Amino acid sequence: MCYDKNKVTETLTNWRFTMTENLWNETEAAKMSTMLEELVYRSNLLGSDRAVANFGGGNTSVKTTEKDFRGRDTKVMWVKGSGSDLATMGGNHFTSLRMDDIRPLMEREEMSDEEMVEYLSHCMVDSRHPRSSIETLLHAFLPYTHVDHTHPDAIISICCADNGKNIAEEIFGDRFVWVPYVRPGFSLSKMIADGVKNNPNAEMVLMEKHGLVTWGETSKESYDHTISVIQEAEAYLSRKMEQQENFGGPKYEALSKEKRETVLAEILPVLRGEVSDEKKMLLTYADANNVLEFVNSKNAKELSQVGAACPDHLVHTKRVPLYVDWDPASEDTEVLKQKIREGAASFKEEYKNYFDRNKNEGDEMFEPAPRVILIPGIGMVNSGKNLKMANVSGDLYHRAIEVMKGSTALGNFVSLNENESYNIEYWPLELYKLSLAPPEAEFSREIAFITGGAGGIGSAAARELLTRGAHVVLADLNEEGARDKAEEFNQEFGTGRALPVKMDVTKEDLVQDAYVKTILAYGGIDVIVNNAGLATSSPLEETTLDEWNLNMNVLGTGYFLVAREAFKRMKEQGTGGSMVFIGSKNSVYAGKNASAYSSVKAMEAHLARCIAAEGGEHGIRVNSVLPDAVLQGSNIWTSAWRNERAAAYGIDPDELEEHYRQRTTLKVNIYPEDIAEAIAFFASSKSLKTTGAMVTVDGGVPAAFAR
Repeated sequence: MCYDKNKVTETLTNWRFTMTENLWNETEAAKMSTMLEELVYRSNLLGSDRAVANFGGGNTSVKTTEKDFRGRDTKVMWVKGSGSDLATMGGNHFTSLRMDDIRPLMEREEMSDEEMVEYLSHCMVDSRHPRSSIETLLHAFLPYTHVDHTHPDAIISICCADNGKNIAEEIFGDRFVWVPYVRPGFSLSKMIADGVKNNPNAEMVLMEKHGLVTWGETSKESYDHTISVIQEAEAYLSRKMEQQENFGGPKYEALSKEKRETVLAEILPVLRGEVSDEKKMLLTYADANNVLEFVNSKNAKELSQVGAACPDHLVHTKRVPLYVDWDPASEDTEVLKQKIREGAASFKEEYKNYFDRNKNEGDEMFEPAPRVILIPGIGMVNSGKNLKMANVSGDLYHRAIEVMKGSTALGNFVSLNENESYNIEYWPLELYKLSLAPPEAEFSREIAFITGGAGGIGSAAARELLTRGAHVVLADLNEEGARDKAEEFNQEFGTGRALPVKMDVTKEDLVQDAYVKTILAYGGIDVIVNNAGLATSSPLEETTLDEWNLNMNVLGTGYFLVAREAFKRMKEQGTGGSMVFIGSKNSVYAGKNASAYSSVKAMEAHLARCIAAEGGEHGIRVNSVLPDAVLQGSNIWTSAWRNERAAAYGIDPDELEEHYRQRTTLKVNIYPEDIAEAIAFFASSKSLKTTGAMVTVDGGVPAAFAR
């Protein structure tokens, strides 16, 4: 029988936990020739299921014997390096430490975070390895070969319930050690080691408001043990959930999928502006069944403000989300926009107060805007400095919803107190992990919409902006070409960085639809490259009305529609923007036998100046790049236009490239990459005080010099 696993899972999560699968594959495991390779395999399996291990969270280890630099046998522990993720890490993300150097710490009574980090740096077998996990000593102090620390939804549900320890006794009897919440570090490691030592029946450690620790003498035994413990908890929780309504039952009904997306397309630019007052953020949204069940429930408003379900969540989701108290049945979109503005302002003010109440000397406040926004009838919106991090915020809040569902089925959901939440969010060791991320690229928070994105100039502009960190939309009448380019770019630059959209610039509804797709994918728009084009060449008396209208429709009306729709959204976003029009040498020079093309190219340049005059007060800049004879990769130059231009100059088509080179003062040919650099300049901060300008990229054609 065939079935859609994702649909089955969504249905089941309305009332129970989906059982975690044991993914161990003996054939794959047999390919691992070292204990480190086995550790990588096990870690990737654990991280592949986010209901088992959060993004960036959890840690794994193995103790083995290695040869040191002198060839001596040395007892070492390989442990996850700080800042890596179990799902994707390789052997280079683990650190090896000498156990003989670590063992003396077991006799210590206390040790500060700073001392611990400094000490462990001297225990490293290879100084080139990454700094070891914050929870390294948790692994080192346990007398087992393999140790796994994870954050399973089902286990954290128990650990975040006010009666969690009693529930654990019902499920596991005396097979567990319960550890009250203590921030990760030396003290927690000692408590866990002592608890396990004092309980000969211990098979696991349950850490209050934190997670699970398991172990084994082989990699498979450790993995199997982790999964079986989780499955025991899931089975118990599923039985409890069958007996009651989740989150107090429904209060609102979800809007239809079509209506949800219509509303989101209207509100996301507003919301993006509200969360981008210091630095721009990208937005994603989630409306899976479990998310809608939560945001539409009677208890969502109160539950969402209790606090984070797990310390690992705090850095990416903040302590609480913004809950927008909107009634989808009786209030319209304009009311929702106003409630978003008011809610975001209130959230930011409260976050500043939270910072002031709890700050330590030297702390610098993060951006105060919410990372997670919950809207009844709609779902959840998430923000991040790029698409990946917005998705991480969303993934982690999915986990929080599942934990709250489980905890409230058992008792009451409890979280860390405010001060401890702050101390985790601004904990130097947690901030160190964030510091390991590469520096932000110039356009990493920018969304660029490129018309004619599958063509020579369009795809070169996309590549240039992607290289500098942007997220790009390739809008093109050639749907297959746009899709192929987007696939190529996503493989090279990362999933989701390029979005293909079929669009005819002359059709108002298709232009509007393309912007809806863009907003639903990324949350807004920052850069427009108005580039889609064509060209025809005829003597004036042979220029037909159809030819004239074709040029005017694509190069005039098309540029107008694309710019107008972008202007509306940039204005509502309130974060400014940049439009770059791709004109032509013919924008300022009367091309021979090209009256229709030259006229509309001149109109484009003036349209850009008109929009620049209106956009200034909104921070919207509009500039034009005027290329000439960009033959490479151009669909225009593979059409009749090539033969027509050659005929106009009385030369063979194969001589065109040399003809254009020779007529420039610099004696150069112009390539798509040259235009892309000019586009990136106008889109960048280097031209923040420039608007209504034109720059020629034509090698110097004296006839087209501005005068």
